[in-house]
Amino acid sequence: MLLAIETSCDDTGVALFDGQQVVAEVVYRQPVHASYGGVIPEWASREHEIRLPFAVLEVLEKAHLTWKDLQVLAAAQGPGLLGSLLIGFTFARALAAAHRLPFIGVHHLQAHVASLELGEKPIVYPLVVLVATGGHTHLFRVTHPLEMELLGRTQDDAVGEAFDKVAAFLGLPYPGGPEIEKLALTGNPFAVSFPMPRTAGPWDFSFSGLKTAFFHARERHPDLPIQDLCASWQHAVFTYLVQKLIQAAQTHRIPRIGLVGGVAANQYLRQLLAQASTETHLELY
Repeated sequence: MLLAIETSCDDTGVALFDGQQVVAEVVYRQPVHASYGGVIPEWASREHEIRLPFAVLEVLEKAHLTWKDLQVLAAAQGPGLLGSLLIGFTFARALAAAHRLPFIGVHHLQAHVASLELGEKPIVYPLVVLVATGGHTHLFRVTHPLEMELLGRTQDDAVGEAFDKVAAFLGLPYPGGPEIEKLALTGNPFAVSFPMPRTAGPWDFSFSGLKTAFFHARERHPDLPIQDLCASWQHAVFTYLVQKLIQAAQTHRIPRIGLVGGVAANQYLRQLLAQASTETHLELY
């Protein structure tokens, strides 16, 4: 039984994994950041320090386990917010030492990619995987859960970060992604046309231009329903992501693709990617 700790940003996550499935998990949110439109790193670190001991005890209680049932501890070691990572990593190593258990430091993005193994259908390698989160937007060529080659990454904002900044501009709560998705549900995704960004690397990303284009569109079309503006911008951003992922897979002649990360929860993105993968005969995980 493995006990894992995740503190790469503002959520305090603790889980128990038996080698096949997640046995129990606890996630403590930090609503204190919502009023400020983004994560305050110092506050996030302090909240992790306060909540971690309770989260560990709670997850053990949920699974009806004790320390004697554990064989190994693991914690995220990066990338992420340095202070938050340090709290979780140090806490986990101290627990491992106290209970004489082996300790594993986990690469945050590698863990996102490996999470595909928890899906219902077995993964066939290689595949091209898009990691889309609040802090990262990366394309990887993956040949094994622990072996991946970076193909491209964002050159400025991460996609989730861009959503948060656009939402803050509109006065919407943090995190902004779900708020924009809600507004976009009743909007016209073709009301406004946004330019596709260009980058030096073929598989790199850039969202600063799309973000600025949204601000300008809001100024140029003050009477346009906000639902239409959000739907159009969301469509442009996700079309851009999907095109990059599909093209990377085709160029590298890999017939399989995957999508992971918090942004993957967006249903419109999932719909666009499912449609594109069907049209291009790529297997989607």
